[in-house]
Amino acid sequence: MKISRKEKNSYWMPYTDNRWFKKNPRLLESAEGMYYKTESGKKILDAVAGLWCVNAGHCRKKIVEAVQKQVKKMDYALSFQMGHNIAFKFAEKLVNILPKNLNHVFFTNSGSESVDTALKIALAYHQSKGNKTKTKFIGRSRGYHGSGFGGTSVGGIVANRTQYSNLLNGVIHLPHTHIPSKNSFSWGQPKFGKEKADALLDIINFHGKDNIAAVIVEPVAGSTGVLVPPVGYLESLRKICTEHDILLIFDEVITGFGRLGDSFASNRFKVFPDIITMAKGITNATVPMGAVGVTSEIYKSLYNKHKDTIELFHGYTYSGHPLACAAGIATLEVYEEEKLFKRSKSLEKYFGDRAHALSRLNMVQDIRNLGLVAGIELTERTKDPRTLGRDIFEECFENGLMVRFTGNTIALSPPLIVTKDQIDIIFNKLEKAIKRVF
Repeated sequence: MKISRKEKNSYWMPYTDNRWFKKNPRLLESAEGMYYKTESGKKILDAVAGLWCVNAGHCRKKIVEAVQKQVKKMDYALSFQMGHNIAFKFAEKLVNILPKNLNHVFFTNSGSESVDTALKIALAYHQSKGNKTKTKFIGRSRGYHGSGFGGTSVGGIVANRTQYSNLLNGVIHLPHTHIPSKNSFSWGQPKFGKEKADALLDIINFHGKDNIAAVIVEPVAGSTGVLVPPVGYLESLRKICTEHDILLIFDEVITGFGRLGDSFASNRFKVFPDIITMAKGITNATVPMGAVGVTSEIYKSLYNKHKDTIELFHGYTYSGHPLACAAGIATLEVYEEEKLFKRSKSLEKYFGDRAHALSRLNMVQDIRNLGLVAGIELTERTKDPRTLGRDIFEECFENGLMVRFTGNTIALSPPLIVTKDQIDIIFNKLEKAIKRVF
């Protein structure tokens, strides 16, 4: 079914060149397992898990039925001064797979909301401890932390910031960890770059530890083109933050729920933050949801400080939405029953080897990978250099493959149910698309 001109005009699409898209719309009609279907019935192999989020594959029966059952029973319940059993049940199940030091969760509706929530919790925590001057945040160049006002402010992708001239004050950015001259074509964590964390010490020395509330980073930076942390880098950040009473926030919206072969990147790296943000795979993207995990120290500090009133003046109309909680519980059960986190780990070498096989192409200038995620960075193209990534995306789609692009980097992050045969198809189709476009 075609969309009319008026329909096209009515919908302002996110993060999209609307003029380009609406000239030749690519419309998805249905999805199941590893595949989308277009309105013409063409199957599209999903090599990016929707938008890094459909970790268990599309339209999983258990998850769909859980949502259907819940919507018949109770479609909505408020979470302000009220509650419902399913939210508490989901919170407990979620805590059980979080890093061992995080024992409490606050529900949001997206990764963007989770980041803004985490930043507010960090400020509230320091205020509860009497540290009212600890108000500055430290993000990182090339970091992505959603589209909220706070997340955009601590984020470090220039294109996401240039239209907004009045973001949060008091935000400083660490340098990114990408060192092509030393780390190109690293399989897994790069060997060089641990010293990049030392920039945090310079920032602390200049601004003063008593003025800094938190550092927020993605353990693996996804949206910027897959930047894997150098060996020892995250450990150094953790040590510096601990020594200077600065909270460490890990944005695990992408890396959570099995993407790196463990429940969270924190568990894989054995580096544990004070606050963690999550979304995407939390409900397998069936219903929008996010969450923030915090330590007992943070929770109890606020809880004990405000004994006769609300301890955190924050929340959303849809926090702990019953449909989202039903989807979340069913999703965690699918992950556990099918051992998808372990499956992700078991496929890592095969997936990584197939990714690095593309290094034989002279138009590939770097490959970065960890778990079931990879970034293939391409050289500049003489003709139409600005549209290189987009052209490969279109070529792949026309040949039955969904990929992501950011600049000249093609990002891959398939559902954790992907098979070795499907991994072969992904890289074979991508290689053909790269050759055609160049």
